[in-house]
Amino acid sequence: MVSIDKIIANSTSQIWDGVWNNDDRVYIKTLDARSVLARGIRHFVGEKAVWLPEYEQVAEWLSDNKGLGLLCAGDCGRGKSVICQKVIPVIFQFIHKKIMNTCTAIELNALFDEYKQYKILSVDDIGTEPVANRYGEKHNVVQELVDLAERKQKLLVFSTNMNERQLKEIYDIRTVDRLRALTKPIIFNGKSLRGQ
Repeated sequence: MVSIDKIIANSTSQIWDGVWNNDDRVYIKTLDARSVLARGIRHFVGEKAVWLPEYEQVAEWLSDNKGLGLLCAGDCGRGKSVICQKVIPVIFQFIHKKIMNTCTAIELNALFDEYKQYKILSVDDIGTEPVANRYGEKHNVVQELVDLAERKQKLLVFSTNMNERQLKEIYDIRTVDRLRALTKPIIFNGKSLRGQ
């Protein structure tokens, strides 16, 4: 029996390389990601900014996202929105020269046809959007966006105060399973930092 890898390695034709390599995901590697993230948080939060344990996982994702998006889920007031809607988009723009468009889940609902076209999108507060009604048909825009992201290899960054069980109730098991495949989930647990 001959190894497939040996046949490919001995091939002189480069014609097929582009056909089989259709990985069009967005890859980033941020040098000194921990410090970059800390500076971003300090910039947007001010002198009262603190470093939480879950931020280590965000920094790890920034250092090498492996082509995955990010899902920050959990308790209120832990910095999810600041990180996903402010800090990460600035890092993408100024360090990686990539535009990350941002919106809330409610804005996504109202302007879905516009937002679904972006390759890189951050959506704040998924799970709060009402079911969309377009031309008399009901649509769940987050489910549609996740399906589209899987097909078109989009990079999605989501924040939510929902846990996995609540997300399954709002969307469905299939959508949550796809979210797990498309993103690095990070759970934010603990007391709110608002007002401190």
